[in-house]
Amino acid sequence: MIIQMKKNSTKKEYEKIVDFLKEKKFEIKDVSSDEIRVFGVIGDTSWLDPSDLYAFEGVREVTRVSTPFKKASRSFKKKDTIIKIKNGIEIGGDQFVIMAGPCSVESEEQMRIIAKSVKKSGAHLLRGGAYKPRTSPYAFQGLEVEGLKLLKKIGDETGLAIVTEIPSADLIPLFEEYVDVIQVGARNMQNFHLLKALGQSKKPILLKRGLSATIEEWLMSAEYIMAGGNENIILCERGIRTYEKYTRNTLDISAVLAVKELSHLPIIIDPSHAAGRWNMIEKLSLASLAVGAHGLIVEVHHDPEHALSDGAQSLKLNKFSHLMDELDKVSSVLGMKVR
Repeated sequence: MIIQMKKNSTKKEYEKIVDFLKEKKFEIKDVSSDEIRVFGVIGDTSWLDPSDLYAFEGVREVTRVSTPFKKASRSFKKKDTIIKIKNGIEIGGDQFVIMAGPCSVESEEQMRIIAKSVKKSGAHLLRGGAYKPRTSPYAFQGLEVEGLKLLKKIGDETGLAIVTEIPSADLIPLFEEYVDVIQVGARNMQNFHLLKALGQSKKPILLKRGLSATIEEWLMSAEYIMAGGNENIILCERGIRTYEKYTRNTLDISAVLAVKELSHLPIIIDPSHAAGRWNMIEKLSLASLAVGAHGLIVEVHHDPEHALSDGAQSLKLNKFSHLMDELDKVSSVLGMKVR
């Protein structure tokens, strides 16, 4: 529910209705500007009759937000949210942000080679899996804590911010020490215990869409994190599971447009997991830029034939450099910037 006060309303009138709502155990989110006083009412407002609130002096308009996700809703906040990472990196504005690196952290040498190359090509963040939740229990599961330390070390050397996936809530303190952006993988999108815990973190959260999740379910997962107090969320469309088997998943590129209508949160695309094929990544990346996404997270490997995971969907270093050149050309036409 959104309440707008009259232009000539007083601070006392505002405080009176806010105190009333707080007594009813609602949370108040003030989104006022210099021109207008507006605030959101967070909680189950289904029993609250909007007409009753007009009894309070100074109230101009009361509007129900029909979506179950309140804090993530575009109705609740009209202005786009911009997430600040570090080194001047912002996601959600006119910068098309690139996160690049291998599926898995395999060794210090591997990470240094890849990080230096993607940095030279113009990437803003280094991605890499230290913990690897895999479909098979026999597949490579990652270097875990040692992987986090390697990411931090290489990130410090190259000046790249770090993004990596967290598998469970107990690891949050460790990730806060070594990581700049904490990624929630597709299979954990509805791990509500983890989402609640991440709501207490100060780190930005990259929230991937679940394998078969609707857009509303995805935004409700973001709401879980925001309800805990952490509003620094980047959504990531990474393809959903359909009946099609030619590609690894089906990239729902229309989700970018839907999210931008429904929510103020920034959204990026993962073309690597969407296609599962390296030769499709460049075209899907260009389409992502054209449709209005705020960035990409791309898998890159210097020797994909011998990668410990997802080599088939990883760009070689020269292919990633070419992708960045192509993105540069398109971004200049769209009024965005890549490098």
